[in-house]
Amino acid sequence: MPSSKEIKSRIESVRDTQKITNAMYLIASTKMRKAKSGLDLTRPYFTALRGEIKRIFRTVQDVESPYFYPLDGSTLPEGTYACLVITADKGLAGAYNQNVIRKAAELLEAHPDTQLYVVGEYGRRYYARRHIPIEQSFLYTAQNPTMQRAREISSILLDRFERGELKKIYVVYTDFQNGLSSEVRSTRLLPFHRTHFADSEPEKAVTAPFEFVPSIPVILTHMMQSYVSGFIYSALVDSFCSEQNARMTAMSSANQNAENILSELSLQYNRVRQAAITQEITEVSAGARAQRSKGRKEALSP
Repeated sequence: MPSSKEIKSRIESVRDTQKITNAMYLIASTKMRKAKSGLDLTRPYFTALRGEIKRIFRTVQDVESPYFYPLDGSTLPEGTYACLVITADKGLAGAYNQNVIRKAAELLEAHPDTQLYVVGEYGRRYYARRHIPIEQSFLYTAQNPTMQRAREISSILLDRFERGELKKIYVVYTDFQNGLSSEVRSTRLLPFHRTHFADSEPEKAVTAPFEFVPSIPVILTHMMQSYVSGFIYSALVDSFCSEQNARMTAMSSANQNAENILSELSLQYNRVRQAAITQEITEVSAGARAQRSKGRKEALSP
């Protein structure tokens, strides 16, 4: 059985670790609220943009665009896919990173000719250790998602899509549904189905005809570029919020485990201390008894 000094040293170690997990919980909570507020400020713009794209298709039924499936319903020829994988920069977030990697692996297994575009240090190291080729790694941190970075990612992907090098673009990210749950999604970003915009918010009735200048294809091209950037930004922020939420859950669980360990160690420490006190009392009593016995023998001796 360990000594009381060893148990006390372990109790202090667990308490020091608990201070770290408490601090990480508070930091993750603050980061999540900040990122979510930034997304809430930009979401109305992209919601309105989605509504305007729907308005175009409602006004002109036969508009063609390279960002959408053909009007005749024909399938696209097979070719290279792109997969934007959004991971975290570090662990200590439960199964957050592993779930994203697993979802991306399903896409790679279904379509081997898929190029990986990775955000996050965890994903870069994971694929590097397993010698899985990465087409492009975005070296800036996943801890600070911004609209500018989303535009940089979208411009690279759109350029290769427009040149025909990529037939489809997927985004694997973690959707932050609410404060209690999140879900890993593999979403086809391009090309779109026209029905993708059919579930937008209800529009106000408009009686006057619309005029599109310079032309509908040009306007739709610019709008889709902004929409793709907005979708990627939303995916970055959702993933970041989900990461912080997963880290909060992991740190909360670590704190609870620390409390359980401290309770067990405290009980063990008290038992050892009581055993030591009992041993000392027993030794003192035995010594006193021996002294009394010795004194009686000396008194009886001639």
